[in-house]
Amino acid sequence: MSVCTHNLDELDFEKGAGLLPAIVQHADTNAVLMLGYMSRESLEASLARGRVVFYSRSKDRLWEKGETSGHALEVVTIKADCDRDTLLITARPLGPTCHLGTASCFGDTAPADGTHLKFLSELERVISERMSVRPDDSYTARLVAGGTARIAQKVGEEALEVAIAAVGAQDDEVLAEAADLLYHLLVLLKARGLDLEQVVEALRARHSRSTKSAQDRKMDPSRPR
Repeated sequence: MSVCTHNLDELDFEKGAGLLPAIVQHADTNAVLMLGYMSRESLEASLARGRVVFYSRSKDRLWEKGETSGHALEVVTIKADCDRDTLLITARPLGPTCHLGTASCFGDTAPADGTHLKFLSELERVISERMSVRPDDSYTARLVAGGTARIAQKVGEEALEVAIAAVGAQDDEVLAEAADLLYHLLVLLKARGLDLEQVVEALRARHSRSTKSAQDRKMDPSRPR
């Protein structure tokens, strides 16, 4: 989680009678999820808890998003705009953001691009929700209840099935087994408190090192290739 880009004393709470509009954006898909209002106290609570806490004008009190539904918003970053009177929050939702059951308070909208990557983010959200709520009919909840060792065993089994399918099965079976492997890998990451974004960052760092090494070899012809 990132702290606010401005010192709280620099924010202009007076302009809005003690409240700042706070736009919440999905950290992975960039979809706009909702608009709320924050007082200094609710902003401090959001930073302390790691979850979005608004000031409810109707309830006249601090209100943590999802405090009754469980559909909280996990804070990733909080930034102030150039006038220091509006906040932009990136967050990961643990369930539908809207009380009507839609992903956003502005309705469900299909992503225009990067659909496959955005679906993986949505799948991570669903896995997190199942881990939090633990519904009786959820395979994910039962899998997580078995512990990390059991999840790791399933990842190993699914990886073997992918390898076997790749050698002698049709493409549709390879895809099905690969989907099973990816799902169980996401569950394992969540069980360890990790996520797919961190895996991507590890790959990006590895690629960066590899690219730099190749550039160094190109600049120094005496180095072995």
